[in-house]
Amino acid sequence: MSRTATYAAPRSAWYMARHRFLRHRLAVGSALFLLLIAFLSVAAPMFEAARGLDGNQVNLFARFQLPSADAWLGRDELGRDVFQRLLQGGQVSLLVGLVTAFCAALIGTIIGLIAGYHGGWLDAFLMRCTDSVIALPLLPLLIVMSALDLNKLGLPVVITESENISLYRIIFLVALVGWTTVARLVRGATLSLRERDFVIAAQSQGASAFRIMKVHILPNLMSPIIVATTLSVGNIILLESVLSFLGLGIQPPLPSWGNLLTNAQELVSTAPWLAIYPGITIIATVAAFNFLGDGLQDALDPRAS
Repeated sequence: MSRTATYAAPRSAWYMARHRFLRHRLAVGSALFLLLIAFLSVAAPMFEAARGLDGNQVNLFARFQLPSADAWLGRDELGRDVFQRLLQGGQVSLLVGLVTAFCAALIGTIIGLIAGYHGGWLDAFLMRCTDSVIALPLLPLLIVMSALDLNKLGLPVVITESENISLYRIIFLVALVGWTTVARLVRGATLSLRERDFVIAAQSQGASAFRIMKVHILPNLMSPIIVATTLSVGNIILLESVLSFLGLGIQPPLPSWGNLLTNAQELVSTAPWLAIYPGITIIATVAAFNFLGDGLQDALDPRAS
């Protein structure tokens, strides 16, 4: 009888990452909470149809109505359903957070890859530009840029008079200054990866710099990029809420969690729930994205056991 050696089948890195993530209960709970918030926000039109109401419909006879079977979270100063407005605001705030984080990560990844791979004067120039953006006072800069009159910048009237121009502007402005963290992370990892044997082998075979960065380096950078992007979503939602609260972000009638707080700031003594609901939602969502980012960081860390 021959003796055979039995070996455990090697488990993939993604399998181990998923296993480590599922052990992080706070991150798993945050992911489930964010999926619930996203589902409710996307399903806002279905809630409107099922309940037979319009979230933007004004009903002055039902002003400041307390929570009831008809209005689950009460009504605001114009008699609009708070629950429906909260879901509509979630659509905008989550869209701003996710799209802006993706755009910022894309910009940062491109700059970090080019700087880390080519090095030399190009690396020095791009990193000094990155340091310059980091050194700028973020909130005052965004306030000034948000207050610019788009009509005086020579933009087409079709864009400046669009109903969603405030949404496009906030995404553009935050992405314009929010790429620096990803750029520095990608640049540092690229400096290490470009010295690996598989990159040197690709160079010796005549592969172009673009192909090496795309095929050999970028796939190995996905873990830090995913973690940094996830962590930035919460900060972007908070930043959008601050700008909307100051009246420089998302403009009515387009609702967001930030301008829902703006509308409620003078009614705290009369109807405190109008400020409590969006405030709690912002805090919980931002915290959930931060916990999710921490969980992904632990799960995707190649040094984790």
